[in-house]
Amino acid sequence: MNVQATVGGVFAAVDIGASSGRVMLGRVGGGSVSLETVHRFPNGVVELDGGLHWDFDALFEEVLKGLAAAAETAAASGERIASIGIDTWAVDYGLVDASGKLIAQPFSYRDERGRTAIADVHNVLDPALLYATTGLQFLQFNTLYQLASERALRDVQALLIPDLIAFKLTGQRRTEATNASTTGLFDAVAGEWANDFFKPLGLPKNLFPDIIQPGETVGTLLPEIVARTGLEAETAVVAVGSHDTASAVAAVPARQEDFAYISSGTWSLVGVELDSPVLDEASRLANFTNERGVDGTIRYLRNVGGLWLLSECQRTWAAQGHRQELAALLESAAALPAGGPQINADDPVFIAPDNMPDRIRSAVRATGEVLPDRPAAVVRCILDSLAAAYARTLARAEELSGKQTSVVHIVGGGSQNRLLCQLTADATGKKVVAGPVEATALGNVLIQARAAGAVTGGLSELRALVRASIGLESYEPKLALKSPQGRRPVVPQSPSVNLRGA
Repeated sequence: MNVQATVGGVFAAVDIGASSGRVMLGRVGGGSVSLETVHRFPNGVVELDGGLHWDFDALFEEVLKGLAAAAETAAASGERIASIGIDTWAVDYGLVDASGKLIAQPFSYRDERGRTAIADVHNVLDPALLYATTGLQFLQFNTLYQLASERALRDVQALLIPDLIAFKLTGQRRTEATNASTTGLFDAVAGEWANDFFKPLGLPKNLFPDIIQPGETVGTLLPEIVARTGLEAETAVVAVGSHDTASAVAAVPARQEDFAYISSGTWSLVGVELDSPVLDEASRLANFTNERGVDGTIRYLRNVGGLWLLSECQRTWAAQGHRQELAALLESAAALPAGGPQINADDPVFIAPDNMPDRIRSAVRATGEVLPDRPAAVVRCILDSLAAAYARTLARAEELSGKQTSVVHIVGGGSQNRLLCQLTADATGKKVVAGPVEATALGNVLIQARAAGAVTGGLSELRALVRASIGLESYEPKLALKSPQGRRPVVPQSPSVNLRGA
């Protein structure tokens, strides 16, 4: 598939995750795409008024610093930034009043308030009806449960986090479709708000702004943003896959359609790409989600535990004075025997922060096994558990969707974890292709580039451009043997990597 690169272009990608954010310059031209990081900043929940929140004011200030750095970097090279795209995590939102004022710092999905409203929501909307309409995986922090815990929603609008950033930049209120599909209030078939759900939940019908699709323009920069950043007044903010996973999946460098993907980061998003949602009862009971992707695709997936488990363990060990480099931890973990204890990486007990190693050891004890009190053993338990969860989830996705896959693409931060990639190949019995690490930012930039006419074509063309630009690694599955107890497969003790451009 040939990529039609018409003209070059420079684009700014604002890419924010639950633990960090960055602003990157993406350059498209000559049949390739490249990224340059111009600003990085930390992100995380803060305790405020008895709840877990995001410090949005500080977050937006960092976005402005990043855009100013992008403008300065581009100008130094004689370049002009054509547009800005914004992606973040899903689900969370801020409430703004008629004047556009943010009335409070947004709650984090890690706060417990959504869980307390689940029964109230299900009392007025049957879970089976919710799923048949929205196709959304049940998670205690889904947006509709958070909204049901709000006390006053009159005379305000809810803006999902990337839409809130876009509003602060342009003054225009929109809701981008891929993120709207994670709210529990989006019709998976119609591609619009599920209006019949708002009244039973006591939500104003205009609570969210109108929906916009990836590639459409939100607006141009406000004068005060131009003054702060040095960007040109006509710089557009373009909707991308504002749910970061949507942008990441758009940049999966697949050669064929029979691929599965794992977007591996704080969370793991494990699934397949479909043309239409799967809304039957079997899918609901399996707790799979149907979220919008770029170009009207369906991201049929489940949220699985992720590298949050590992990063939280590292944070705890560092606080205890045992700071260790990740590379050394992984090397030690790879040397341990296979077939060790595992946990359910999806257990809600692991959602909140606070002494993750103790919680993991406690979960292992509950299975009747013992996890040694050594960091390497804990790390191996985490990675074995994630690989097993990936394999179970992919097998179930194939069964429920009817789509068989031959290769698994791991993108995001987890694609750098060679042990995790090899364990995943072994657990799934499929070839794993790892990379790109910056899939989300690449997808963000390429959607902007296509909107600007710098590239043409569909997802196949965009993915071919990623393959032409980024080095990838492949991992072949090794023969798995049954353990004497028959509990789980015994896999090789260390990863085997084939370098390639797959």
